[in-house]
Amino acid sequence: MTAGPGSTPLMPRYGESALPDLATSLLAALGVPAEANPLDLPPAGKICLLVVDGMGWELLRQFPAAAPFLSELAMTGAPLTAGFPSTTVTSLTSLGTGLPPGQHGMLGYQVAVPGHGTLLNALHWDDRVDPVVWQPAPTIFERAARAGVAALRVAHSSFRKSGLSTASMRGADYRSANTLGALVSHTAAALAGDGPALAMVYTGDLDATGHMYGCGSDAWRYQLGHADKLAEQLAGALPPGTALYITADHGMTDVPADKRADADALPELREGVRLLGGEPRARHVYAAPGAAADVLASWRETLGSRAWVASRDEAIAAGWFGPVDPRWAARIGDVVAAAAGCSAIVATAAEPRESALVGMHGSLTSADQLVPLLIRGPS
Repeated sequence: MTAGPGSTPLMPRYGESALPDLATSLLAALGVPAEANPLDLPPAGKICLLVVDGMGWELLRQFPAAAPFLSELAMTGAPLTAGFPSTTVTSLTSLGTGLPPGQHGMLGYQVAVPGHGTLLNALHWDDRVDPVVWQPAPTIFERAARAGVAALRVAHSSFRKSGLSTASMRGADYRSANTLGALVSHTAAALAGDGPALAMVYTGDLDATGHMYGCGSDAWRYQLGHADKLAEQLAGALPPGTALYITADHGMTDVPADKRADADALPELREGVRLLGGEPRARHVYAAPGAAADVLASWRETLGSRAWVASRDEAIAAGWFGPVDPRWAARIGDVVAAAAGCSAIVATAAEPRESALVGMHGSLTSADQLVPLLIRGPS
């Protein structure tokens, strides 16, 4: 794996301070038996977890004036690592199951369906793929409910019946909320009942803004302000005794045009490739039979310092995905490429929409990996 002198990937800290560790620690704090608490979270009767899609730790620290409430919490907060790839599909499933990616098997935005010669886009799903078969591990909501803890999820109505929701977060009592105000009011109402409860609240507007306009844009900073107000209002509306935790699924970086390698314009990145999966900053490359070694060599030579390029076995051995269940290994590319710096491997013909994004994520840089863990204790 080469990505230039002094360039080292930030490895996810599975089992210590990664998103799956937050999930199990929250269950442990609620008294759910047999759940690990590596973050040593204190006991709580009710917990609200707010997930702000795309709110990287470094970005939050970079723009404190745009988010005064969150920035104050960050003074005593700390970063977690998202996991690899640092993308919504994978991270939400890590939060939803308490497992690292190699164990839950949701290994990226687009991954090969073994034996079918096709890619599964896990954000949009495919009706031919059963989400419960694809990701069979019990979710934290199912485990909470079995222990007598009310399990709630508050998010936009469009996510309610998606394949991703079924795979990663089934078992929750879903409350549809299509505005920021509704997120606050519906969450407060959901947690008003008696008994222990866990509510996960999700907002995706900041991520969408970063993709479209860039995370260095005025639009992104103003949208961060909306996320800040959401968090502040949520903290004020929660029932007494409720602990508020705030995190994100990944960070983001803006990718300039001259930092984009186009796999559809470079024969060296297409020769021997059967399927190109993943996304621009975290690629799964599926080789034609017998071509894996040549594809690995070509991608390494062509990308050089622009990416960490590994074989499947190398990426697994290095711990990119955490321990990998053998059932899911074939979903990983024969070659895996994680973009270094602010680079990306786009595919302008095959993926025109994804290739046109300004802000991107998915890799093993600190900008991609580090997400906040902010805590507002019970009132």
